[in-house]
Amino acid sequence: MADWARAQSPGTVEEILDRENKRMADSLASKVTRLKSLALDIDRDTEDQNRYLDGMDSDFTSMTGLLTGSMKRFSTMAQSGRDNRKLLCSMAMGLIVAFFILSYLLSRART
Repeated sequence: MADWARAQSPGTVEEILDRENKRMADSLASKVTRLKSLALDIDRDTEDQNRYLDGMDSDFTSMTGLLTGSMKRFSTMAQSGRDNRKLLCSMAMGLIVAFFILSYLLSRART
């Protein structure tokens, strides 16, 4: 570069260096703009995911309350007497039979 710089006049070298500096500054500005846009996209995505997770948390909390209440009722029914135990066993057997019937029908529907 030293030979090239000696061959040019000082004004021309300054112009060339100034143009190169401006070109590099423009390139840097476009990269900064892209990075800023990317950072904003990441921020928006993070906020969306946090809202989704908060919604899931409240859903799980309500489901926990529902399951707790069901288990209490189930325990009360199982402990109450012989007639309820018979009802409970027949209900369990009915659910098991219904499960196998539905799984058989779904497997037949897929083929």
